[in-house]
Amino acid sequence: MTPILFIEQMLNGLGYGLMLFLLAAGLTLVFGIMDVMNLAHGSLFMGGAYVAATVHTASGSFVMAVASAVLLVVVLAVLLEWLLVRHLYGRDHLSQVLATFGVILVADDVAKMIWGPAPVMASAPQALSGAVELMPGLPYPAYRLVILAAGVLVALGLYALVNHTRMGMLVRAGASNRAMAEFMGVRVDRVFSLVFLLGAALAALAGALMGPLTAVQVGMGEEILIPSLVVLVIGGIGSVRGAFVAAMLVGLVDTIGRAFVPMALRGLLPPTLVSDLGPLIAGLATYALMAVVLAVKPTGLFPARG
Repeated sequence: MTPILFIEQMLNGLGYGLMLFLLAAGLTLVFGIMDVMNLAHGSLFMGGAYVAATVHTASGSFVMAVASAVLLVVVLAVLLEWLLVRHLYGRDHLSQVLATFGVILVADDVAKMIWGPAPVMASAPQALSGAVELMPGLPYPAYRLVILAAGVLVALGLYALVNHTRMGMLVRAGASNRAMAEFMGVRVDRVFSLVFLLGAALAALAGALMGPLTAVQVGMGEEILIPSLVVLVIGGIGSVRGAFVAAMLVGLVDTIGRAFVPMALRGLLPPTLVSDLGPLIAGLATYALMAVVLAVKPTGLFPARG
């Protein structure tokens, strides 16, 4: 393993972690602030990927594709919040899980009906198809650098919104004591609706940006939802800072398990077995990380409360 390969894989891990953060940040806002377990969050991610791939193919504009994905998914989220989610406020988590799991099944069937069962190929913008030489001997894909920059900017903006704006103050007030906030004149239902739409927009953005790096297919939302829930638990429920730190850790651990562990095992095991062990070890390492964190800090690294 060369230093160049190590740096390249670490950048890949950070990029994956930032995409996990975009998804997990919306999930931790909805669950930590609204106390609603929305399993359909992954379906919003899938919708963003499908819409962005379709619009990019039709128009040739990646910016328009990302904007269209975010806008359309937010519109769908408005309907979802109005028809279902607002009726789940105050209900037990089992009811929320069952209801939003039903949304997953419907969303997968709708996607299959519109785009078919085969994966849809999403391409990166032509202007970002090349590589940037970060240092001698280290060319890195320009599109992945854009993803890194976008993830960092969104993380900073979200942190500022939640912690240093009036809107963030209202959100924290409604989450801490809803009855008192309503007594003071805060429209908590409206604030919660805005939080839900913000989470949907982040999920759509993550799907639109991840589309060119992975297969856009039915069920992709459920696949990334599980590591996002791991990030939610490790970081601490309702903590944007915790979601960011946990996403970075999960992204790096996953990359190390997939890229470096198979290298260490190639001299000991058959190549076919090594190629299968990489993803398995990466998954086990991620859950082991969660177990260690929970053993030391049961409420996560940076719990929003306590």
